[in-house]
Amino acid sequence: MKTIIRKQFFRLSCCILGLVVLAGCKQSLFTEKKDYTEAELYRPNFHFTPQKGWMNDPNGMFYYNGYYHLFYQYYPDSNVWGPMHWGHAISTDLISWTEKPIALYPDEKGYIFSGSAVVDVNNTSGFGSLQNPPMVAMFTYHDMKMEKAGEINYQSQGIAYSLDEGLTWTKYEANPIIKNPNIKDFRDPKITWDAIHEKWLMVLAAGDKTMFYGSKNLKDWELLSDFGKNIGAHGGVWECPDFFPIQVEGTDEYKWVMLLSINPGGPNGGSATQYFVGDFDGKTFTLDESFAKDVKQQKGLWIDYGKDNYAGVTWSNISEVDGRKLFIGWMSNWDYAQKVPTETWRSSMTIPRELGLVKENGHYIVSSKPVKELQNYITKTIKKESLKIDRETIIINKALVDLSKVDISFSLKNLKKDVYTFSFSNDSKNKIQFGINKEDNYFFIDRSKSGNLAFSDAFANKISKAPFTADFDKMDVRVIVDKTSIEIFYNNGKTVMTEIFFPDKPMQYFTVSNANAEYTIENLIINQLNFN
Repeated sequence: MKTIIRKQFFRLSCCILGLVVLAGCKQSLFTEKKDYTEAELYRPNFHFTPQKGWMNDPNGMFYYNGYYHLFYQYYPDSNVWGPMHWGHAISTDLISWTEKPIALYPDEKGYIFSGSAVVDVNNTSGFGSLQNPPMVAMFTYHDMKMEKAGEINYQSQGIAYSLDEGLTWTKYEANPIIKNPNIKDFRDPKITWDAIHEKWLMVLAAGDKTMFYGSKNLKDWELLSDFGKNIGAHGGVWECPDFFPIQVEGTDEYKWVMLLSINPGGPNGGSATQYFVGDFDGKTFTLDESFAKDVKQQKGLWIDYGKDNYAGVTWSNISEVDGRKLFIGWMSNWDYAQKVPTETWRSSMTIPRELGLVKENGHYIVSSKPVKELQNYITKTIKKESLKIDRETIIINKALVDLSKVDISFSLKNLKKDVYTFSFSNDSKNKIQFGINKEDNYFFIDRSKSGNLAFSDAFANKISKAPFTADFDKMDVRVIVDKTSIEIFYNNGKTVMTEIFFPDKPMQYFTVSNANAEYTIENLIINQLNFN
């Protein structure tokens, strides 16, 4: 291992645990296994993953009576995509999840594609009562027989309701409630209660645009408008929209935000989720003027520039007391999702995140940060106020923390026109690198040496990049690692990158390397997470 550690690292090591970790550390410091089971090596510690089977898009999320409900696209009989069901899991804190029985099964009308669910607290649907409000889910029926027959109107919208807080569901006898208007891709309805205009609002994806519908009772829907044709990124089919009002941080201003997933056409290839910021008059969504200029110039703004955050949407029925806009995404990419080297299960979700809307120098930015509940799982904290870096340095190793479940944050100071590279690595010469290229103005993730790459040519064929335009000499960074995933939040989540990787054995070192100019790491905090 080519590592040079000078006095600053000696001081850091002494401050941490009175240990000096040198480049020549003997293997005897580590108790290494020769062989790992699939679960030991790859099953996440704290990201939701089904016990078995295939999973993709999050669906139907709502909060009620102390529980966060997560539904998801699920095929229990295989580890690749198949007849879609809605799987179901619940949590009291968004971190520890309990799987429940399958919520919705395919039927004679088709597979159960993505959608959403709401708590009908005023019983506008008539399915329940004020004392026992119904949960109402809307989903897309996908008729495979019609698709195979060459017809284009094989997708329609249906609903189901639950009177036992989401545990069991009854499909509405009059389904489909919205028939296909002769559009090939007509799916993924997301329902929102529009308190401003006092009606249910629904947006769904329709090929190269979204369509808005309004309703008073969740059963009868009126087409209001459409949005998106020739706006934003259009490298693939639009999918999984979300639409909600949100307060601009530090102001009394509210804007409406649309999330819109696209596959392919992401900024680094394959799947990704873009966003739009504007105003809604109860019928029509109009982009904010400054945001429209940003979209035109940048060809799309993205909730996450990594390759592995797709189809993300937000929870409904979050109380005003809480006030958070809570989001989760599917942590994979259609370029290789069905080929990743796990057999028992396929796919995980991102860490749940709180979305924010920031206005900076006249520009609107949707930010995201991990939910605060993650802090409840910290069992050990290592801190260092300041560390000067002038060459390759090991910041921490496996003798001090388990790098398969860590939350690391730090600030960078005195950044010049240089490349600042961080990496997690092991003695098998696997490493996943990330950092800041201030010479060419982008953040990056490089997983080209991260371990198993053979399953897909598209997995690590290029470095993922997130461009930036404004210059800076300091930066706040937060990194969350969970065995096979890395989630990086720059500048309080204004730029985010999420990617998965598959090392040959657990990562052992967190390293800073190869900057040509001296700079400073400040407020380094390494949090060990535990979920036993």
